[in-house]
Amino acid sequence: MVALGTARLPRSRSLGRASSMLAAAALGLGCIQLGVVLPGSGDVWWAHVLFAAVFWVYVAAGILAWLRRPSNRIGALLVFGGFMVFAASLANTDIPGIAAFGTVCATAVFAVTIHLLLAFPAGRLRTRASRATVVAAYVVSFVLQAPLYLFDKSAPSPLSVADRADLLLVGEWVQRAAGALVVVATAVILAQRLKRADAAHFRVLGPLFAYGMLAVLTISLRSFLLENIFGLSPLAGATVQLVVFGGIPIAFTLGVLRGGFARTGALDELGTWLGATGAARLSLVDALAQALGDNSVQIVFWVPEQKAWVDSSGTQIELPGPQAERASVELELAGARIGAIVYDAALNDDPDVVRAAGRVIAIAAEHERLLAELRASQDALWRSRARLVAAADRERRRIARDLHDGIQVRLVLLALEAQQIANAPESALATARQATALRVGIDAAAAELRRLVHDVMPSTLIERGLAAATEDLVDRMPVPTSLYLNITDGRLSERVESTAYFVIAEGLANALKHAKAQKLDVRVERAGDRLFVEVADDGTGGAALSVGNGLRGLADRVDVLGGRFHLDSELGVGTRLAADLPCAS
Repeated sequence: MVALGTARLPRSRSLGRASSMLAAAALGLGCIQLGVVLPGSGDVWWAHVLFAAVFWVYVAAGILAWLRRPSNRIGALLVFGGFMVFAASLANTDIPGIAAFGTVCATAVFAVTIHLLLAFPAGRLRTRASRATVVAAYVVSFVLQAPLYLFDKSAPSPLSVADRADLLLVGEWVQRAAGALVVVATAVILAQRLKRADAAHFRVLGPLFAYGMLAVLTISLRSFLLENIFGLSPLAGATVQLVVFGGIPIAFTLGVLRGGFARTGALDELGTWLGATGAARLSLVDALAQALGDNSVQIVFWVPEQKAWVDSSGTQIELPGPQAERASVELELAGARIGAIVYDAALNDDPDVVRAAGRVIAIAAEHERLLAELRASQDALWRSRARLVAAADRERRRIARDLHDGIQVRLVLLALEAQQIANAPESALATARQATALRVGIDAAAAELRRLVHDVMPSTLIERGLAAATEDLVDRMPVPTSLYLNITDGRLSERVESTAYFVIAEGLANALKHAKAQKLDVRVERAGDRLFVEVADDGTGGAALSVGNGLRGLADRVDVLGGRFHLDSELGVGTRLAADLPCAS
């Protein structure tokens, strides 16, 4: 049994071996460079060691980011930046050809840092402005760097073509001015990104962009800022610059691994996940989140019957629009739409990567879709049943009120009129007897009507609530019945009160009609957001939900409310009928 990340496919193992060889090569190159420059370095030997350390930090951070997010180019950019630092350090050697190469790459890390800032976090340049700014940064680092060695007599011999201090000065100012424009353009683009970022991403992007811009300024304006303004010596200024260099890969690696830019694995790892079983297996969403490096990823499903998108719980949702911060890629299986992946477009700006992940998980997503469709159908059925129960209760209450306030009142009035006729002095004896008999008949009809109203929906329950209706019901019992009542938080909802009352009434009626009970116990108690109702008797037992419709109907009513119904009725022991109902406001 394997879980995502516990077993690695050949491609992942190959990446690991390649990273190990890259790390070994970087370590070896750094040691060779130190072996070349340290013997004649004198008191500044530590500066060369610092150069090598910065190189190693870049490569180590890049390899870590690369392994954690293979499809993201940030790791590759960090490794490239490390080798540019190494190339710049070669200018300190005494070998002319190698020193010349180092001189050409002396400011390459400026362009790499701009590239990192504008490509973060997806590793790609998403806008024309970003691409143009990065191209301009590389032009500043390589093309506009040329006058600084072509017209400098102290440059390595393969590079210097003339001793022209005037052209050298012009070249320096042109490079500084162009570099400043690149820095301003970068700051504007980053400010726009920060403005669009949510709070969670801002906490990561804000410090990272601020440090990156500080590093860019240190690179492009070192002599002006550190030496002219702060009065540092050239060696001290170069040391500060190197320290700032060393912080760049650390800052970007932390940015990749923190918050919304968390770990990802190769999409191949999803194939391993599909074969995993047991408790160690991640959920489908968690596996996809790891593969894409997006903790906010969401899988939604298409329900053809409803022509709607639903989440895993069956709740309908809308896919993000074309201009939203989030994006979506639809999933298909055998040419049929089954769902979609909703993801953070800032983290994964290439929908093909998300689409590839979707093809890997399509079968598992179809399984999840069927479950979501079933949940949606169950929710629709539950809501339909709830509406039917609510409608039936409303109709019961309406009929009870109409009978109580309409026909019953009219019967009472007719009985009074009949009695008046019977008591009138001018009424004949026969008429008085007939009127009295009519009043008795009307009284009997009114009593029968009151019983009918009580069975439909007791007026006490409607007017005074569950507690009063339960007390009235217990008082009517012809056998000893104890009552424990603890409802101290006022009236409950009509549906809860009606359901609880009918549970009690059905339990008492069954105990009298079928169980031959001699003693009954009724318990009604509210505890927090739950209402507990229980009716127990000492009768013959043997009650079952499968016998008759009364208990089955009660169980359905309780289930519609999201409650639990329990029946315990052993032969010769008695019956215990209980309901646990949600009663939150």
